[in-house]
Amino acid sequence: MSAVRLLVLGAVRRRGCAHGYQVRSDLESWGAHEWSTAAPGSIYHALKSMAGRGLLAVHEEAASDAGGPPRIEYELTAEGEAAYFSLLREALSGRDDKLDELTAAVGLIDDLPRAEAIELLHKRAEAMDLWLRSIREHVPTDANLDEWGPVGEVIGLWTTTARTRAEWTRGLISRLEGGAFTMADER
Repeated sequence: MSAVRLLVLGAVRRRGCAHGYQVRSDLESWGAHEWSTAAPGSIYHALKSMAGRGLLAVHEEAASDAGGPPRIEYELTAEGEAAYFSLLREALSGRDDKLDELTAAVGLIDDLPRAEAIELLHKRAEAMDLWLRSIREHVPTDANLDEWGPVGEVIGLWTTTARTRAEWTRGLISRLEGGAFTMADER
């Protein structure tokens, strides 16, 4: 999965129809260039690539009075809509190795109905718990990780990461259950 694809599809979907500069501007206003690989070149590449795969329809606008080539506007196709929601659901429910994908999905979570978002996040929390258990299975219960040198640090990093990601996910579930955000089924 690609965070840039998810972000670009989400930005186009939210506008209905958008040209590349609008998508780029939206993603920059979300700070996506700071926490993902959504640089200008990758945004424009994603737009062209997804248009070529039929996920985006291409519309040309008239050239401006100041001259220059016509702008190309993009709009999600039915396939693009399906791909967008597939990427969003995958990023919210799975054990993420790439934090930018989860970040993109959380930023777009209000495109889902509340109950579905909560269900997907429960799956994610379960995946984090399973990951933590699988890490711990390989470490004796009486192990002193300080004696394991750098490997002990790696194990500590991953157990802390799995535990805190599960805790954060459960906190988001709680906030959603408490009514945080206006979700797709509430508009």
